Amino acid sequence: MDVNGTLSISASALRAERLRLEVIASNLANASTTRTAEGGPYRRRNVVFVSEAMENDFAAALAEEGARAGVRVSEVIEDPTPPRMVFDPGHPDANAEGYVAYPNVNPVAEMVDLMAATRAYEANVQAVNATKRMAEAALAIGS
Repeated sequence: MDVNGTLSISASALRAERLRLEVIASNLANASTTRTAEGGPYRRRNVVFVSEAMENDFAAALAEEGARAGVRVSEVIEDPTPPRMVFDPGHPDANAEGYVAYPNVNPVAEMVDLMAATRAYEANVQAVNATKRMAEAALAIGS
C-alpha cells in the first residue's frame, strides 16, 4: 500500500469522526430544548457511516492487494425514539395534561459516544503520524 492511500483512508476517517463529534455536541447542547423551529422537542441525531472505495492510480496493484476502503458519512438521521414526557404543568410547552415533551437525548449515552468518537479520531491521527514517520525513514535510507 502506498503512502497516499494510507493517508487518504485516515483523512476520510478524520472527516467522518469530526462530523460525528459535531452531531454529538449538538445533541448535548439541545438536551433540554423543548421547542424547535419544526415544532416539538429536539430530536436526537445519529451519524451513519458507509465504506467507500478509495481511488488509486495503481488499479492493478489494487486487484492484487484487495480493494481499499475509507469511510464517509452517508447521512445524519433522527433517532425515532419517542420524547421523554415529564410532568411539569407550569412549563410553557406543557400539554393539556401538564406533560412536557423533552428531547430523546440521554447525556450519559452521548458522553460515551463522545469518548468513542474522540478515541477513533485520535487513532486516525496516530495512523497519519506513523505513516509520516515511515515515509521520513524511507527517505532517510535513500539519502
